Amino acid sequence: MSKQLAILTWDSDSVSLYAKQVRAFLGEDVEIRTYSVQAGEADRVRPADVYLVSTCAFSDRDITQLLPHQGNVVISEVRVTRKGLCQLMQIPRNTKALLVNINQSMATETIAMLNQLGVTNIQFTPYYPGAPEPPHLSLAVTTGESRYVPPGVETVIDLGPRLLSGSTLTQLAFYLKKEQVISEPSFQAYLSTLAEQNHNIERMLQRSTQVETLFHLFQQALDAGLLGVDVDGTVFACSPKAEEILDLSAHQLLDHRIKRFFPELPFEECFADRKAIQDRLAEIGGSPVRVGIQPMFRNGRLMGAYCILQRFRDEENRQQKMRRQILGKGHVTKYTFDSIVGQSPAILNAKALARKMANGNASILISGESGTGKELFAQAIHAASPRASEPFVAINCAAIPDALLEGQLFGYEEGAFTGARKGGHIGFFEAARRGTLFLDEIEAMSPMLQVKLLRVLQEREIIRLGGVDVIRVDVRVIAATNEDLPAIVRRGGFRKDLFYRLSVLPLQLPPLRSRGKDVELLMEGMKAGLGAGFTLSPAAVQCLMAHPWDGNVRELRNCVEYLAYLNQETIEPEDLPSTIRSAIGSRLPEGEEEMCQPEGEALLERLGHQAGRDLAAYLYVLAALCEGHSMGRKSLVAQAERKGIFLTEQTARTALSRMEELGLVEIRRGRGGSRPTPLGRAVARQAAEREKQEEIGVLLRKGGIMGGKREKILEGM
Repeated sequence: MSKQLAILTWDSDSVSLYAKQVRAFLGEDVEIRTYSVQAGEADRVRPADVYLVSTCAFSDRDITQLLPHQGNVVISEVRVTRKGLCQLMQIPRNTKALLVNINQSMATETIAMLNQLGVTNIQFTPYYPGAPEPPHLSLAVTTGESRYVPPGVETVIDLGPRLLSGSTLTQLAFYLKKEQVISEPSFQAYLSTLAEQNHNIERMLQRSTQVETLFHLFQQALDAGLLGVDVDGTVFACSPKAEEILDLSAHQLLDHRIKRFFPELPFEECFADRKAIQDRLAEIGGSPVRVGIQPMFRNGRLMGAYCILQRFRDEENRQQKMRRQILGKGHVTKYTFDSIVGQSPAILNAKALARKMANGNASILISGESGTGKELFAQAIHAASPRASEPFVAINCAAIPDALLEGQLFGYEEGAFTGARKGGHIGFFEAARRGTLFLDEIEAMSPMLQVKLLRVLQEREIIRLGGVDVIRVDVRVIAATNEDLPAIVRRGGFRKDLFYRLSVLPLQLPPLRSRGKDVELLMEGMKAGLGAGFTLSPAAVQCLMAHPWDGNVRELRNCVEYLAYLNQETIEPEDLPSTIRSAIGSRLPEGEEEMCQPEGEALLERLGHQAGRDLAAYLYVLAALCEGHSMGRKSLVAQAERKGIFLTEQTARTALSRMEELGLVEIRRGRGGSRPTPLGRAVARQAAEREKQEEIGVLLRKGGIMGGKREKILEGM
């Protein structure tokens, strides 16, 4: 089956151009679908294996809202040709020109790309359809969009359509399992025509031997401290970043031997071996610094070397940003403590305790029934903590098989197991570094992984699966469980030492049934979110308040959605979901039927509408069930016949079915027969009260049943 690639850009011309380039590169066996934001196609993106997305396509929208939640995402990088770049570099310095493109985002992106490639001799002004009137300039530069150049411009340099970078095409080849095309001569020839970022360095090295110019170029290209030393070890250049790292000014270093100040920098080793030194760790000013030294040659003659300095903490920050990009996910919180709705003492106490816990670094164990908002509290704690600006990574331990969970948590090296991703994969502990890792349903973790997690909590370090290097991690762990974890510990199903490591700060969340009026507050918020306009009758409110809410907030939301779909202005008890009606009826204890008197009146009216002429028979069946302990349909018919009442088995069957729908009876098969629910008893008693007031008596006479025999049954309830 062929792989599927979806391409999403701003305009149809660009998306067609990219599709043509990808087709020429990858061949015909990849199914390509194209989408243009300008054409209104962004909301119709179908699932694919890989998504190639232009940054200008989602400049004003969240990319996660545009794409299905599957497949790999590649952000397109574009380039111009080396020929076009050389043409721009010949233009005199401080020349002013328009940069013309199809929209503001693409114009700005093109200017940034040219600046990265070293085109600093031209001062660009972005211009695009709908832009303000530009200043009168004699030069305009565009990438295939010369039709938008305003009138009056004397010279137009069209660099041709923007081309996908080698990095972009390489990522596509990897995700689409077409790695072999990278080594083909056609791809190498394509790369040679592109002006990649390192091309400017190569050209400047060939053209100029002025050390100051060379150093300035390196300083622009690299986010690090740069130190230039000639073949004698004398410092000839020092960047501001290097001054900061070395804690010495350029004035103090220039024209002095570097060995005098920093003998730990291995310049002499580099000169002796005539080879670059990569990733050497040196301690400078009491802080670890990553050092790399690159020798410079001209016509085979050693001219000196430049040193790249980067503080270890700066490198850590850079790697953390890269980790987030590699994962392709926005590990951020969506909820705060303000998102937690409720005014009951139970929820207010839980929020107050959680706020205090947010200020610390100790592990937290959140316990509570399913649907009580454990992840909501975890996100709120992270958002209120000093780690709020760092990642929040959530993982459900029960949703991932043990064979995969270890690799997901700790990462793995390339070749660690069959099917391991090329280049390895970072785990969630690394992705959450300096932030918070939320482990939901922690009780599902296997004993082996419990041991490894315990070590991470103790030592604050991990080793990737298949690796040997120790990686330090600074992560706050918040675990959650909907089980009785201490009981599981007592049974030997969860390690006691890990339990105490996780529950340094225990937080118990209250179930919804103990939060009183919060049910109404939550329901109002959910109604607003769904745009529902129904109101609850007092009887319906009473039913909801009496419901046990075993599914907690999740069950309440299901109820609200159900009621919203009914499209009724007023909700009565009989309109509530059958699961709630039956649960209320089955859970009311003996002697509390009066709690449902309003519901009984409403249900009696509804029963009358459903039964029609057979209402008397329906009420006889209900009263007979209330009189005895239980009986089947045949027993009901036989008893009615003995009392001179006409009742068929079909009528009894229909009556039981209708009353079960209303939550009045519970139908059981076999010897158990059928039984009335407490709600059914309340309805039967309400019918008896009406009969005494001659309201039911009128209905019974219309139904053809004499009231004398019926009254004895009703009085016996």
